[in-house]
Amino acid sequence: MRVAIYARVSTDDKGQDPENQLRELRAWCVNSGHTITHEYVEHESGRKGADRRKQFAALFEDAAKRKFDCLVFWALDRFSREGMAQTIAHLQRLTSYGVSFHSYTEPHLATDNELVRNVLLALLSSLAKVEAQKIGERTKAGMARAKAKGVKIGRPRLGIEVRQEIAKRGSAHRSEVRGLRAFRSGPRSGRRAFGLL
Repeated sequence: MRVAIYARVSTDDKGQDPENQLRELRAWCVNSGHTITHEYVEHESGRKGADRRKQFAALFEDAAKRKFDCLVFWALDRFSREGMAQTIAHLQRLTSYGVSFHSYTEPHLATDNELVRNVLLALLSSLAKVEAQKIGERTKAGMARAKAKGVKIGRPRLGIEVRQEIAKRGSAHRSEVRGLRAFRSGPRSGRRAFGLL
């Protein structure tokens, strides 16, 4: 199987070296009879999204092109620390490309084993849904608490001058539109008077 390796240490992890992860991951690939096609090595926080992690983004581009069959990483927290829902979304994205994944230190998080793939993906999907619901509930609870304290929720109201200017411009625009419609559908003599016929 063609395998890609993803290794990451945070910029905050002073003294940590991704080579510690890479050495073990390479050995696992060799012992399992896999071919390493690429290594994606990052020195970035796992809380940053794919748009701010170049190697992370590159691995998804290559996964979409099916340059490898399986992605191996040290542990789920080395793969992403963006929160459960977003991490699961990344794993599902890999799966949608036909690429399996394997967490070296968490062998129960592996879709390269056909026996557990469907069960694991169903479980991850359910966890993502539950997490999204919890986020929604926490947001609503926070908004209700803020509202109870008298905090205004939503966009601030525009000042009177701004509202009057918007109304004035809207009225002028509607008058222009009505005039153009009347002109287009008006009698030919009106068009002739303007020298258009």
